[in-house]
Amino acid sequence: MGREVVVTRKGQITIPVEYRKKYGIVRGARVIIEDIGGALIIKPIPRFEEQAGIDRGKYSVEELKRMLDEVRAEWR
Repeated sequence: MGREVVVTRKGQITIPVEYRKKYGIVRGARVIIEDIGGALIIKPIPRFEEQAGIDRGKYSVEELKRMLDEVRAEWR
């Protein structure tokens, strides 16, 4: 179930602390707000540093080399 928050005169809201902790939203963090089917969805944007190793084990070295060669061939 959702939480009720108050909108300030400047259009700002405070994200409840339990959601900030759960999703790692800290001061200065960036979020995306989307309008989906009449609802506003707030999604945290992961910091670049958190993306390191995200695809580990997804591709083999040989497959990555093949894909890189294909892209290079398109640019020749």
